[in-house]
Amino acid sequence: MTAIAIPPPVQTPPDRRDWDVIVIGSGIGGLVTATQLAAKGAQVLVLERYLIPGGSAGYFERQGYRFDVGASMIFGFGTEGTTNLLTRALEAVGMTLETIPDACQIHYHLPNDLTLKVHRDYEAFLQELSDRFPHERTGIRKFYDECWQIFNCLNAMELLSLEEPRYLTRVFFQHPFACLGLTKYLPQNVGDIARRHIRDPELLRFIDMECYCWSVVPADKTPAINAGMVFSDRHYGGINYPKGGVGQIAQKLVEGLEKAGSQIAYRARVTEILREGDRAVGVRLATGQEYRARHIVSNATRWDTFEKLLNPDSLPAREQRWQRRYQKSPSFISLHLGVNADVLPAGTECHHILLEDWAQMEDAEGTIFVSIPTRLDPDLAPPGRHILHTFTPSWIADWQGLSHQDYQAHKQAAAQRLITRLEAIFPGLAAAVDYQEIGTPRTHRRFLGRDDGTYGPIPRRKLLGLLGMPFNTTAVPGLYCVGDSTFPGQGLNAVAFSGMSCAHRVAVDLGLRR
Repeated sequence: MTAIAIPPPVQTPPDRRDWDVIVIGSGIGGLVTATQLAAKGAQVLVLERYLIPGGSAGYFERQGYRFDVGASMIFGFGTEGTTNLLTRALEAVGMTLETIPDACQIHYHLPNDLTLKVHRDYEAFLQELSDRFPHERTGIRKFYDECWQIFNCLNAMELLSLEEPRYLTRVFFQHPFACLGLTKYLPQNVGDIARRHIRDPELLRFIDMECYCWSVVPADKTPAINAGMVFSDRHYGGINYPKGGVGQIAQKLVEGLEKAGSQIAYRARVTEILREGDRAVGVRLATGQEYRARHIVSNATRWDTFEKLLNPDSLPAREQRWQRRYQKSPSFISLHLGVNADVLPAGTECHHILLEDWAQMEDAEGTIFVSIPTRLDPDLAPPGRHILHTFTPSWIADWQGLSHQDYQAHKQAAAQRLITRLEAIFPGLAAAVDYQEIGTPRTHRRFLGRDDGTYGPIPRRKLLGLLGMPFNTTAVPGLYCVGDSTFPGQGLNAVAFSGMSCAHRVAVDLGLRR
C-alpha cells in the first residue's frame, strides 16, 4: 500500500495573522484556488476543520484497507487539450501524480435487462448502445456527436474566469467560433438535445441515468455544457484513478502549496467570516483566533457560507434569488466493504450502477452506485481482498431524532438492504464480507461540514442550462465562493474548473500578473 502520512494538527503561526487570501476548507475546489494563487506569488492560508485535506475527495484507513470518502471515477487527468484540469492544477505547483487508466467508465445494470458498458473507446460504446437500440442508431450518434461539439469548444480554450473582461475579450478573439458555440449551448439542457435526435422512451431514460449518475438530476435539469464535458472527456482524456487512492490528489496539492510558500492549518474550524462595513476582511475560528486577509474564499456550500458563517438575517438578494432556483440535493448512504476477492467474477469493472425500476431512479435508495478501486489499484486492500464502496441517495431527515441504539440499527438495516440488492450482480456477497463500515447523511454533515450532508445544489425546476449558476464573486465585497455551489457545479473536474476560475479572478483583484 502506498504510504500517505496523516498531517499533524498544524496550527497557524501566532506571529502571522495577515494574509493575501484565506481559503475556508480544503476540498479540491479550495485547494486548486489556493495552489493557483500561491503559484502566482500570493500568501495563502487554507483553514481545514478536519485532520486531512480533500473533503469528499479524502480517504480513511481501516484494517489494511484504504477507502475513498467519495467516488473513484476521476476525470481531469488527461494529457491533451485544456480540460485536463487536475493535471494542470498539480503542474502549476510542480507536482505530478501517477494514475491508472480505466478502460470502462460505467457498467450499467438497469431495468428490462438493459446491461451495457460505457467503454473508453467511443466507437465501441456507440456500437454496444446501438446494438441494444438498433432503430435509434442514427439518433444515438447524432446526440453524442453533438455533445462532442460542446466539448471541442471547451477544449479549444484555456478555462479561466468568465467574470474577467480581459480574459473574455482575449479568448473571443483567439477562439471566436468556440465562444459562439458555448454561447449557443449555455442555456440548453441535455434533455432538449436528446429529444431532437431520439424518440425511444427507454433510450431517453438511459440518457436520464447517464446524467443522474453525476448530476443527481435527470437530463431535463442537467446543463448541456456539463454533459458535453462528461460524455466526451471519458473518451478523450478518459477515467484515470490516482495510484494510492483519490486522497493522493489533495495530498499532492497540499505539498505543492507548502513548497510555494503558503500554508494549510488542520483542526481549524472557521465559525465566522469577519466584516468591516460590508466587506469581508477575515475569519474567526472555533478557538476564538482571528486571521485577516485581503480576500476570503469559501469552499463551504453557499448554505453554510451565507447562513452559518455570515449573519443569515442579512442574506443578500442575490443569494435569495439563487435559493429560489436551487435546492440542496440529498446526501448519501455510503457502505464501505472489504470483501474476499473471489466474490468478484473475472473481468468485473471498477464502476457499476444498479437500478431495478425506472420510476425509482431519483428516490432515496433508488439508484445504487458502486466503486471497486482495487480493480485498478490492488494495493489499496490486503492480499486476496477487494474494496466495494457502495453509495445511494438518502435524506438527512430520515436519520434525525434517533437514539444511539436506533441509529445503529438503521445503519445496519440500510447496509443489509444494499448488500441484498448487490447480490444480483455479485452473488455470494453477504458471505464474502471481511470488513464493513457505513456512513449516513449525518456522517457527511459531521466530517465534511456540509449542510444536511448535501452532495450539492440541484435545480428546483428546469432552468436555462447553466445561466442560473453563480460564478465566484459574491454580493459581499472581498468574499468569493468556490466548489460545487458555483459554476459549473458538481464533480471533481468541475470544482477544479471553479478553482481555476476563482484563482484567476482573485489574482486580478490582487493585481498579480497572470
